[in-house]
Amino acid sequence: MAVVKQKLYKSCINNIPEIISSSLSDISPFKNIKPGETVAIAVGSRGIDKINSVVLNCIQFLKGKGLKPFIVPAMGSHGGATAEGQEKTLEKLGITETSMGAPIFPEMETCSLDKLPCGLNIYFSKKALEADHIVVINRIKPHTKFTEDIESGLCKMLTIGLGKIDGAAEFHRFAIGNSFKIIEEAVAIILKKCNILFGLALTEDGYGNLSHIETIDSSSLIEKEKNLLKDVYKKMSKIPFDNLDILIVDYIGKNISGIGMDSNITGRHIDITGDFKSSPHVKRIFVRDLDPDSDGNANGIGLADFTTKRLVNAVEFEKTYINALTAISPEKAAIPIYFDSDRQVLNACFQTIGLDSTVNARIVRIKSTASLELMEISKTLEKEINDNLGIEQISEWRPLQFNNNGNLIELIG
Repeated sequence: MAVVKQKLYKSCINNIPEIISSSLSDISPFKNIKPGETVAIAVGSRGIDKINSVVLNCIQFLKGKGLKPFIVPAMGSHGGATAEGQEKTLEKLGITETSMGAPIFPEMETCSLDKLPCGLNIYFSKKALEADHIVVINRIKPHTKFTEDIESGLCKMLTIGLGKIDGAAEFHRFAIGNSFKIIEEAVAIILKKCNILFGLALTEDGYGNLSHIETIDSSSLIEKEKNLLKDVYKKMSKIPFDNLDILIVDYIGKNISGIGMDSNITGRHIDITGDFKSSPHVKRIFVRDLDPDSDGNANGIGLADFTTKRLVNAVEFEKTYINALTAISPEKAAIPIYFDSDRQVLNACFQTIGLDSTVNARIVRIKSTASLELMEISKTLEKEINDNLGIEQISEWRPLQFNNNGNLIELIG
């Protein structure tokens, strides 16, 4: 094995206060506001780069306009589908009442705004509806469950996120027979019935750095999100090898991806709405551990073939099951075969890939699907790295490195 470094798309921004102030200063909705009016700021559960700074500066800007902002968790069934759990999830993102200078109302109560022709109830946070205005902040990115013109972003947060567990369950249930195009249908109704002041659309570069902040008013929210998603697809990072025997993933978690490990990266998805296998076409996926910031939610573990006992011991099953059942994806919470050590797991992988010799195995190891700059690869991929100008070998070839407990050592150059 050797460690390689992949060159990814890079575009990092740091001057968040200036960008937000400039972006918000000229939007038309502020012409109709009145000092003292309230604004519900919808914030999700993902570990978006600098999300606490984005939210803080948005709050400060609104206060400067004489408005009274408060925060509403918009994360569907995450955090165990409880008010306390969702508030704790925000705390892990650095978003608290003290740090933001604004109250947080994590109540889970919803009401139905309307119905789609297919029968779907559009549930929406009661607390958000009490505000004079609503602001939604989220990252635009490909979804792990479906492919549509609109995937993960502002529209999904307005429909599924602010729908709390009621809305999340409703949308996933109806998507089985109607596809996730229902998100666009529903958000069009929400934009008519709710006073959406604006959305803050965020994108990240290949290194997970915040790279773009764009203010979008409600009149153009749907179309602008579609365009941003197309741009994100062009720049997204991938594993630059195909037809792998084994993919080793050091960490999975809800903070990394909605299903623990991004299926757009692993190329494997199992779901009632449709299974798929795409590049890097992996025979066996081995996940080693659960990221501590996932708070015990191991949704997505069922997409692996093998795992470790330490990961299984870290699972909080109630949180994991609520998330999986709400998303109509019980298979993603299924526990695969597991062993005490990484060495034992790898032996099981080698036994089940159909090769006479492990020397010929095509192996890639990554820290997580959100971290693709450094990878450890097997020597069978040597020609492919030599042919790729975007990949640099940064270590000597060496056997897999284990500690005294039979577990792989940290992935470093």
